[in-house]
Amino acid sequence: MATRKSALKHIRADVKKRNRNFERKSALRNMLKNTEAAIRGGDVQQAEGLYRQAAGQLDRAVRKGVIKKGMADRRKSRLALKINKIAAA
Repeated sequence: MATRKSALKHIRADVKKRNRNFERKSALRNMLKNTEAAIRGGDVQQAEGLYRQAAGQLDRAVRKGVIKKGMADRRKSRLALKINKIAAA
């Protein structure tokens, strides 16, 4: 167990960061699931709207350090491909 005052403060801050990151990741996963559901449902307009929101959340998560940039780019790319595929059909 940490005994220095600064170490105890770091532990408290780490708990807060972990909880905040968990909440952000959870919200991000829910947004991605909703977007995927709209794509599976074939609703192009709703899927595009949700995609814009999801892309924004992905970019925000990268800025906050919750996920890596490559992961966000890959997710956005794959979602865009799926939306384009149903839009063309």
